[in-house]
Amino acid sequence: MTAYNINKGIGREVEFHGLKAQYLFYFAGGLLGDFLLVIVLYMMNVGQLFCILLGIVLGVALVALTFRLNARYGSFGLLKEAARRRRPRRIVHRRDVRRLLVRPSVPLHL
Repeated sequence: MTAYNINKGIGREVEFHGLKAQYLFYFAGGLLGDFLLVIVLYMMNVGQLFCILLGIVLGVALVALTFRLNARYGSFGLLKEAARRRRPRRIVHRRDVRRLLVRPSVPLHL
């Protein structure tokens, strides 16, 4: 009787040629957008050579940027970086310090 390995990839992150997690979606979406841009420009009678060169340049830039972000931030580092940028650097409190230390008397309403 043969033994089969089942569910080998459960719990592991998705990876394709070194691209991990959300970078796969950025890569695929960018290439799809690049392709659609070239098609739209070609249908608008923009020069064929220009369309091809633009598609190649944008595709190479997208590949370089995606792999650079993947190497720099890793699987979830880009999301952590975006969250860090949204967090305020300091909390500004404009009330007088004495008012913070004195407890106001609040009447009890029954």
